Amino acid sequence: MSVCGACRAEETPLQAIEEAFLEFTRRDDIAIILINQFIANQIRHIVNQFVKPVPAVLEIPSKEHPYEPSKDSILQRVRNMLGSVE
Repeated sequence: MSVCGACRAEETPLQAIEEAFLEFTRRDDIAIILINQFIANQIRHIVNQFVKPVPAVLEIPSKEHPYEPSKDSILQRVRNMLGSVE
């Protein structure tokens, strides 16, 4: 399930992305949310506020944008728990 299926990110309104993310985090039948890191960066304020273990939010790279470990919310939480801060 995706916010906009074949739509490109620049065609999907930011509010629609935010609402879909929040809806997915509230659903009992979703255990993992895969989100493109470029899109997650657009709603970073919402992604970073989500701290529940389920559903797990996994940020994945895209073909158009390189992966940035410093912006990955899960990686940052793990580093903070282990005391390894960059």
